[in-house]
Amino acid sequence: MRKYELIAPCHFGLESVLKREIHDLGYDITDVADGRVTFFGDEEALCRANIFLRSAERILLKAGSFHAESFEELFQGTKSLPWEEYIPKDGRFWVAKAASVKSKLFSPSDIQSIMKKAMVERLKEVYHVNWFPEDGANYPVRVFLLKDQVTVGLDTTGESLHKRGYRKLTVKAPIAENLAAALIMLTPWNGGRILVDPFCGGGTIPIEAAMMAAGIAPGMNRNFLAGEWTGVVGKEVWQDALEEAKDLVNLSVKTDIQGYDIDDHMVEIARENARLAGVDKLIHFQRRGVEQLSHSKKYGFLICNPPYGERLQDKEELPKLYQTIGERFEALDSWSMYLITAYENAERDIGRKADKNRKIYNGMMKAYYYQFLGPKPPKQ
Repeated sequence: MRKYELIAPCHFGLESVLKREIHDLGYDITDVADGRVTFFGDEEALCRANIFLRSAERILLKAGSFHAESFEELFQGTKSLPWEEYIPKDGRFWVAKAASVKSKLFSPSDIQSIMKKAMVERLKEVYHVNWFPEDGANYPVRVFLLKDQVTVGLDTTGESLHKRGYRKLTVKAPIAENLAAALIMLTPWNGGRILVDPFCGGGTIPIEAAMMAAGIAPGMNRNFLAGEWTGVVGKEVWQDALEEAKDLVNLSVKTDIQGYDIDDHMVEIARENARLAGVDKLIHFQRRGVEQLSHSKKYGFLICNPPYGERLQDKEELPKLYQTIGERFEALDSWSMYLITAYENAERDIGRKADKNRKIYNGMMKAYYYQFLGPKPPKQ
């Protein structure tokens, strides 16, 4: 199989989580930068990364990189890349996204237009045609410019990897599935331990935890753009990766995963999402306010995404809410709490300084993941 360099973008602040995931899949990492991890792999790696990685945004097949400080250099650098190795004569290709940081070229629309023209010129010369029907498979391109270094990748994924396929019903301010998974992976929780999310909304954190406990790969039940790239990845390679994922599923696992929300409608949505994810039997959802939070057992985990107070009228309620979180956490025996929020007075109102915190960007919003560490349970 041919070797590729693959790029996996992720939320800023979660590079270490993604790096560990890629390493655990068995691939060699070549670079870790803000918001992305690059690694070597073959066709099988391309398929397995899309199906198994929980914290990645998408998987890009790196077409190449070069230095460009002018549009002429951008054109020539793009034209020099071997596009014909990936894009067939009937392929539909375009530059879907351009991002520029500390570079002389900074206009996304101009970058996209110049690169498309360069790709067309290259492929016209290779295929000896003057016009492309572009009625075949999709080959979107993404480009990053950092300090005038251009990195170009073909998007093998399509819709972002956070779209697992189970969240059909919309809720207010949902947490992305890949962010929820990464937050869980930043804790010592495993499927044999208690997990409670007292602000579960559409159920994303409990669902992602249950999928981990049952060994359900996040990309098992969706399609990827590169599934149509028969000249790059054979259908049998996708099938083998999918069979591997199916063999790892264990729905008979015993769990204690709970999700609470104050809104009956949210609880119903969470239950339906869990059913669509195939893990409804592994989670207990219930209408319950955070002031009612309690649990008789020790050494559990609270992992949650409480309200941040994005709306002005909600901000007045935040001090009391976070005080209640702190009081109910204090009443739990030997538990740990992991909480992501953009509310700047979270620690003050909880009444305790976090043992650790990590800056994470939830979309464009800067948030902190506060980690209140409880004692480890005695070894069995």
